[in-house]
Amino acid sequence: MTIPIALTIAGSDSGGGAGIQADLRTFAFHKVHGTSALTCVTAQNTLGVSRVDALPPAAVEAQIQAVISDIGVDAVKTGMLLNPEIIEAVAVAVEMHRIRKLVVDPVMVSRTGTQLIDNTAIATLIHRLIPQALIVTPNRYEAQILAGIEINSLEDMKAAAHKIFELGSRFVLVKGGGMAEALQGVDFWFDGKTEQVLTTQRIETIHTHGTGCTLSAAIAANLALGLAPLAATQAAKRYVTQALKHSLKIGQGQGPVGHWFPLL
Repeated sequence: MTIPIALTIAGSDSGGGAGIQADLRTFAFHKVHGTSALTCVTAQNTLGVSRVDALPPAAVEAQIQAVISDIGVDAVKTGMLLNPEIIEAVAVAVEMHRIRKLVVDPVMVSRTGTQLIDNTAIATLIHRLIPQALIVTPNRYEAQILAGIEINSLEDMKAAAHKIFELGSRFVLVKGGGMAEALQGVDFWFDGKTEQVLTTQRIETIHTHGTGCTLSAAIAANLALGLAPLAATQAAKRYVTQALKHSLKIGQGQGPVGHWFPLL
């Protein structure tokens, strides 16, 4: 039996709701063996992040090399890369290993609009990593930065997707999780020719921590399983919808989605 392999290159969430913890649970749900390259360690819980420590870029590169040289990978996703040096190291590794099924979750701005990395890191992400992506999955605020426009409507999401496509990624998914009311959870897909509005059931819950990580990980898992990019994205959205339905009311703040909902 051939076992699909996925690699997450992302940070650690000590609260277990996002980052590599969310990614590995998502891979396991899809019966994909998950491997990881840690970029940073965060001290966080449902109330927020109190500390972030970056790993040396050489350590990130060594983890990627160790996984690929022995186990191999069928798909890769990136999450929080934190600084320009780490982004550059990841970009070099992607080039060196000729990774084709790369999902870039451009973790730059939270769903509430808080910028998470500096402008130099954003520029490095735009010029070095996004051009190598198969799929890039920005949220509303990340898409605003990448496209250089404000996004307040579906038409704005479409315009942003067209502009982001010009950065080099083969497929663009502008996520609507940060949009208001009816557009919340409505995503826009663009491949240079075809436009698709992707919708799923809207779930009313405050416990949405890790949604973006989970979606990009689910896309990567489905790519590793052999699905085409659009089909992988649609399947990932269905998974996230179910995980939101079974989100976990833990801690005193915003809980995570329920990655293992069939076991609840």
